Amino acid sequence: MLNKEQAGTQQMMLGNAAIARGAYEAGVKVSAAYPGTPSTEISENIVKYKDVIYSEWSPNEKVATEVAIGASISGVRALVSMKHVGVNVASDPLYTISYSGVNGGLVLVAADDPGIYSSQNEQDSRMVARAAMVPVLEPSDSEEARTFTRLAFELSEAYDTPMMVRTTTRLAHSQGMVNLEERQEIPDRPYEKNIGKTVMMPGNAIKRHLVVEQRLKNMAEDANSMAVNRVEYQDRKIGVITSGIPYQYVKEALPQASVLKLGLVHPLPRKLIEEFAANVETLYIVEELEPVIEEQVKSWGINAIGKEIFTVQGEYSANLLRERILGEKPEYRKAAQVPARPPILCPGCPHRSVFSVLKKLKLHAAGDIGCYTLGAVAPLAVVDTTVCMGASISNLHGMEKAKGREFIKDWVAVIGDSTFLHTGINSLMNMVYNQGTGTVMILDNSTTGMTGHQDHAATGKTLMGDTVRAIDIFHLCRALGIEHVYEIDAFDTEGLEKLLKEETAREAISVIITKSPCALLKTTIPKGKCSIDPEKCRKCGLCLAPGCPAMRKDSEGRAVIDEVMCNGCGLCMQRCKFDAISFTPNPKLAQG
Repeated sequence: MLNKEQAGTQQMMLGNAAIARGAYEAGVKVSAAYPGTPSTEISENIVKYKDVIYSEWSPNEKVATEVAIGASISGVRALVSMKHVGVNVASDPLYTISYSGVNGGLVLVAADDPGIYSSQNEQDSRMVARAAMVPVLEPSDSEEARTFTRLAFELSEAYDTPMMVRTTTRLAHSQGMVNLEERQEIPDRPYEKNIGKTVMMPGNAIKRHLVVEQRLKNMAEDANSMAVNRVEYQDRKIGVITSGIPYQYVKEALPQASVLKLGLVHPLPRKLIEEFAANVETLYIVEELEPVIEEQVKSWGINAIGKEIFTVQGEYSANLLRERILGEKPEYRKAAQVPARPPILCPGCPHRSVFSVLKKLKLHAAGDIGCYTLGAVAPLAVVDTTVCMGASISNLHGMEKAKGREFIKDWVAVIGDSTFLHTGINSLMNMVYNQGTGTVMILDNSTTGMTGHQDHAATGKTLMGDTVRAIDIFHLCRALGIEHVYEIDAFDTEGLEKLLKEETAREAISVIITKSPCALLKTTIPKGKCSIDPEKCRKCGLCLAPGCPAMRKDSEGRAVIDEVMCNGCGLCMQRCKFDAISFTPNPKLAQG
């Protein structure tokens, strides 16, 4: 664990780990989050400081934000972290706590995903922050991730406002040298009852809105002299306003240009920007995604070049800047000739077994956010929709209400255990309340798989490592009044096929919970290995149809299993009609 004894040293850190370090040094006492790439490692590093910081995985980002708000109101510094789409879920409390303000410092880390490496959209959290009237700091490297996080808490308390620290995938998952400092022992602020400030009913909110507007004006004025906004004058023929990771690209591509590096990107320091613009010949604004800075600067009558030459999509690069600003044609190195690696479910994944049955029955699936979204791609291709967390059940319900029972007779909703507890339970409750019908499949693999195996309320483990009573999803569904709730092994394809035929024909709500742990969990011991007798293989391809990456065809068209990759799930063996596939149990299991 990193602690005060290491103060004064340096360490190479991911941006996310540096944020965690900054929170530790800032005297944070409470941290809440829901895992989501690229923000997940923040909490996974914060828990290393569990002797002084309470941290938790909350069921969703809204709850996480409300936990942090409660901690702030009580008088301690609190952090909440999430990916950009999580900010949508958290926006309800965020917009209101902006009016209320804080007691202890309150910081929300929003990790955006330019390039859509692991998300369903490419939104810009700065726009949410502007709408919510929440100030935003944007670091450019790991050291700034640490120092800006510390600063965010100071600004939060100084201006009585929640603060956002906005990062991106590139910063979150890049490493840089970080200076370690001692933890500040911040005294708890006393709680004082103040209904006008903390109870946002209309009469109070109207008054607080005026406070928020003035707060932003004051902060914008002060931003002109804040150290996080700095001017680097060099050759004044080219001037660049930038922030965050794009600052690194600017320094690499245009080392002689004058630069205004913004650390506080909302509210903007107008006087500083006007002065800088007046001192350069041609002004460029370099920011990834939306023209948040650009639109404000141009609205002040300042001539600048921005999205006329830059894209609102994806990540930028030094080569892009050389090409668009200098007119150079950089020589791009040819990409290494490596085999294509399409996204695919892992060997032994229980979702593959479920989807193979759905495909056999020619059922459509309203999908959700998780590993199982990969059921949309070939060769399984059974997931027809994916919108956001918890949407699968609501989508199925909407289809039935729009087109009737006949339309959804060959549809199911699929959702993971963590996602079900995130927002799926609300959708299922709505389905019950509004007299819907349909079959919901909860693919319970005992973890939050896609973000790296984080625990949740149904695993029986907390982020702090405590063993707790696990939420029983079966009984939770029964408690909603659903009569037809079933649990079945995901690899029992025969039983699952029979159950699906019965339940999709039933004019009622039914829930099928397929229970099999993720094959990559540390606690999962492979059952054994499967192997193929080439003399018995008839080259029919049935075993290859589910697309297990541990299987391929040899030069003669026979199926072959890579025993190193095989996790012994037995799905291929179940599909073989000619007993060509055998199973060898894992001797570790036999030893007990």
